[in-house]
Amino acid sequence: MNDQQLQRLSAQIGERLKQLDATVTCAESCTGGWIAKVITDISGSSAWFERGFVTYSNHAKQQLVGVQAVSLEQFGAVSEAVVREMAVGAQREAQAEFAVSVSGIAGPDGGSDDKPVGTVWFAFAAPQGKVEAYCQHFSGDREAVRRQSVAWALQTLYREFLIN
Repeated sequence: MNDQQLQRLSAQIGERLKQLDATVTCAESCTGGWIAKVITDISGSSAWFERGFVTYSNHAKQQLVGVQAVSLEQFGAVSEAVVREMAVGAQREAQAEFAVSVSGIAGPDGGSDDKPVGTVWFAFAAPQGKVEAYCQHFSGDREAVRRQSVAWALQTLYREFLIN
């Protein structure tokens, strides 16, 4: 997905959030704020996006969005447990109706047999305590994995949580 397509998708998300009178936040690790960047590229996005969290380090995940140390120790930063806690923590801290979180291994280093480069976990928090997590495996270089992660996160937010 190119930059124009990401911007169009972000604008659609914004229009839907305005219809719902709702806001979204994000807690990002491997995408390093790219989701927030794409959202804030849209003029007027302050009506539906107040803040995002770049929680690249484990310490930031704990300090900014309340990820538990035991979750990081037991499962690692790239795990279902951690992204669920990231999404719920971001939703709570930003007082947003919706939250998306992402943590993955973009490469070129850092992969393992269990979690190869391109492994990315996502979680989405929605009203009434709904939290869903997904694991995806992307290919390509660091840039490609990160771009695919941003696109997948925004597409899933829109399709599965905003228009359903």
